[in-house]
Amino acid sequence: MVSPEALRRHPFFAGLNEDQLRGIAMLSHEVSYPAGTLIVREGDPATKVYVLTGGSVDLFFEIEGPHGGEAYVGSVVMGEPFDTPALFAPARVVCSARAETDVCLVEMDAAGLLAMFAVDARLGYAIMLQTARILAERLNGTRLQLVAKPVC
Repeated sequence: MVSPEALRRHPFFAGLNEDQLRGIAMLSHEVSYPAGTLIVREGDPATKVYVLTGGSVDLFFEIEGPHGGEAYVGSVVMGEPFDTPALFAPARVVCSARAETDVCLVEMDAAGLLAMFAVDARLGYAIMLQTARILAERLNGTRLQLVAKPVC
């Protein structure tokens, strides 16, 4: 379990009351991964939501085919979540995440969060609003990367 005080430090949990933070804390664990670890892989089932509390995580798409490789999407900012598609059907990882450095994360059980949202609509609204804001920022960042790429 993560302490509610530890969660309160991150903007993703801004505006939540003590009971809501306690509930999320009970669903959460602190985990760490060494640099280079693939944390989630694109296409796999998404069952956890992560918040970066230390280090750096890169997001990327895996490109198949003869000229395969990886397409960088962006980095996760300290205190931001990733693998948020775990909160939406069909709950599949939409882009891979790798620890660029040694990382510390808060790992939250997505099914537990969704069950809490069903009971406390204000909690669900607050978390989904933060999630939508972050996804919109990442989408805009990806758009800017595509616009900046030269056309062959």
